[in-house]
Amino acid sequence: MKRQSPLFMGIIYAGLGALFTAIAIQTVNSSGWGLFAYILVLIATLDFGSGLRMIMLHFKIKSAQKNKKK
Repeated sequence: MKRQSPLFMGIIYAGLGALFTAIAIQTVNSSGWGLFAYILVLIATLDFGSGLRMIMLHFKIKSAQKNKKK
C-alpha cells in the first residue's frame, strides 16, 4: 500500500470537515440544536484541525527537504 502525502490527507480531512459542517447546518435548520448536531460540529472541528496539521506538516517537510539540499 502506497503512503499518501500529508498534503493529500490534509485536503481529505478538510473536505470531510466541510461535509460534516454542511450536514450539521442542515440538521440545525431542520430540527434545532440537538445532540446529533453537536456531535457533527465536534467531528467537523476535529477534521478541520487534523487537516490543518497535515497541511502544515507537508510544508514543514518540504522546507526541511529544501534546506537539506543546500
